[in-house]
Amino acid sequence: MIIGTWNLENLYRPGGEFGPKDKATYEAKLASLAATVTALRPSVLAVQEVGDRAALEDLAGMLEGAWHVTLSRHADDRGIRVGFLTSLPVLVVTDENAFPEPVRPVQTDDTGRTTARAGRGILAVTVSTRAFFFDAVVCHLKSKLLSYPGGRFQPRDEGERARYGAYALYRRTAEATAVRALADRLLHGDGREHRVAVLGDLNDEVGAATTQILLGPPGSEIGTPGFDRPDKGDATRLWNVAPMIPADQRFSRIHAGRRELIDHVLVSQGLLDQVRTAGTGAPGATAAALPSVTDGDPPARRNATGSDHAPVWINIQP
Repeated sequence: MIIGTWNLENLYRPGGEFGPKDKATYEAKLASLAATVTALRPSVLAVQEVGDRAALEDLAGMLEGAWHVTLSRHADDRGIRVGFLTSLPVLVVTDENAFPEPVRPVQTDDTGRTTARAGRGILAVTVSTRAFFFDAVVCHLKSKLLSYPGGRFQPRDEGERARYGAYALYRRTAEATAVRALADRLLHGDGREHRVAVLGDLNDEVGAATTQILLGPPGSEIGTPGFDRPDKGDATRLWNVAPMIPADQRFSRIHAGRRELIDHVLVSQGLLDQVRTAGTGAPGATAAALPSVTDGDPPARRNATGSDHAPVWINIQP
């Protein structure tokens, strides 16, 4: 069984403010996305940047067999949200966006405005198979690609860049804390018995402080001396599968020519024991298939076919 996550990049039907300019461009994007999904053959695909439910349903309609579309009701200012595209039935557990207590609202801009909510919803579902079931969480944390007042993607000066970088980090940190709080509830204190996967675009790499928040107790990361040594922290840990991805595939985006792994799959021990392989992209995909993006790309990429992210996935065998 393949479980994965993929930022679909600006999945809107044509004609709106953020979607592709025309039907032909839209259909080319759908065809590219569908080819990747077909090659990957996921049972559960967490998705980000879904602007229109109808667009995700259009994508599902291009795939062989029956597919289920489940979306968060919490969208950001552009209308994008997270969700799941699955060939298995799912049951929504929760769809939320509030920061957990006692986390206080964080500053978002120079006016002093604050927010106590994630920019996009955090959606959890239960996935059921004949053999077993597990809970899956999808999230899309605050971007590192900064935007400034007036719709600018470039700062007026380095002071503004620093401030808005800090505001974004405040938000991403609080959002990561909210995801971890939800994972704690789903783990019920024992991830050895309760299978949980956290999937999403975390907008930062494996070693980033925000990504590390999701792990729980340190000490048993994959590839470390403590990995094969059971301890009391195993009950509440999540393991990032990144070290299991072959080194030449260990990236999901290319920013300014630099490979980054910013999309992640984390699992509780109950699922980790069943993970056989992990990877990025679809079988046969190459690094050249991903474009190199820059901080000024978002408006220009509304007419891009395909996505600027690669899917990240695990193969499990219950």
